[in-house]
Amino acid sequence: MEFKAKVDASGLSCPLPILKASQAIKTVESGDLVEVIATDPGSVKDFAAWATATGNLLVESGAADGKFRFVFRRK
Repeated sequence: MEFKAKVDASGLSCPLPILKASQAIKTVESGDLVEVIATDPGSVKDFAAWATATGNLLVESGAADGKFRFVFRRK
């Protein structure tokens, strides 16, 4: 996968990971991928809801070593 933007929101609590992702996704073209790394466990629900609300597709998500990884495709 080729990411047009990457966001490291490690150590940030809600709503900052969402805000950083929102800012990043606005910088890429429709169809481009954005990767987000977060450590806040609440980000799992937050990003699922954010994707639905904004129309951006949550392509992939997972967790490892206390970090959560999300990949979004801009609408």
